[in-house]
Amino acid sequence: MKYKLLLLDADGTLFDYDRAEGYALEQSFLELSLPFDNQVHLPDYRSINQKLWVDFELGRVTQAALRTERFEILFGKHGINVDVGGFSRLYLAHLGKGAFLTDGSEQICRYLAERYTLAILTNGIREVQFSRIGASPIAKYIRKIIVSEDAGFQKPDPRIFDYSLNAMQHDDKASVLMVGDSLSSDIKGGMNYGIDTCWYNPGGAPPREGIQPTYEIRALSDLKSIL
Repeated sequence: MKYKLLLLDADGTLFDYDRAEGYALEQSFLELSLPFDNQVHLPDYRSINQKLWVDFELGRVTQAALRTERFEILFGKHGINVDVGGFSRLYLAHLGKGAFLTDGSEQICRYLAERYTLAILTNGIREVQFSRIGASPIAKYIRKIIVSEDAGFQKPDPRIFDYSLNAMQHDDKASVLMVGDSLSSDIKGGMNYGIDTCWYNPGGAPPREGIQPTYEIRALSDLKSIL
């Protein structure tokens, strides 16, 4: 058996982040009695948030700044007067409750946990990830949750992978596989660190020049054929 340690991404791989994001945003608006338009506010927020997370991966913005800046931009665009710090805290509390799994996530984790050591490696906000993962059915299959806040580095920085292997007391890169949906963080990060990677690509997105995963799958269950 070639692999022993599997590093699994959380959002977009094991967890349905889009669903959790939509739930958290709507609940936060409603709790503050703010008018919410699912066809306007949600897509605007997603566009803003996605750009900021890319900046975070590239080291252009801190995670602390990201937490409020995305709402400053959103509310500024729509002329909504609200305390962005308070809204951010409310949003994160709701997001932490959004333990929605992707299709096949629980089944594949159960299967893999009987054969491999599983760790989640995520750039997500610490309190949100621990809350969501801990409340989910897959928590019992995960040996360790590794977040960028604790590591001091974020994917794709190879230092977070070094931190992860040290945390898992695992020193054999050849027996590690990174599984995730993001070419820019999961796959590029794994490549930079010198470990094998598996791109979870359920939507059939086109490849990106210069980023070549070891494997590519459309469904999480396809991991069985690789492993």
